[in-house]
Amino acid sequence: MPENTFANTTNRTMKTEDQAWRDLHAHAAAQLRPGFADRTLRAALGPNEATWDQLSAQASRELRPGFAERVLRIARAAAEVPSLTSQFALSAATAAVCLAAVILVQDRSAKLADERNLADWERIVLVAQDAQDFDSI
Repeated sequence: MPENTFANTTNRTMKTEDQAWRDLHAHAAAQLRPGFADRTLRAALGPNEATWDQLSAQASRELRPGFAERVLRIARAAAEVPSLTSQFALSAATAAVCLAAVILVQDRSAKLADERNLADWERIVLVAQDAQDFDSI
């Protein structure tokens, strides 16, 4: 009697899921350069306090004396309160722009209303002429 080959559903050479994941992990780890995880963690965490202190000391050696005072003086000069004249000029320009916008919107609205009213009157005239023509028959 021939043996039923379809009845055996277990493949003894197939790896378990855990073994497949372990093999995949080992293969991926083998593709990375040595120290990859350490470099990645250091990059994610950023420099430590000692490194920041060294960078600060190096930067302060590169700057000329009085640099911070000069920067602050320039920044304060740039942040001065605007004069009354410049504030008035800005207010006048803003008012002029607003007035121009209002005039343009009003003009456009008036033109649209005139066109709509003219069309209505033309229809009224046509209806009246049709009625007059009908009465004359």
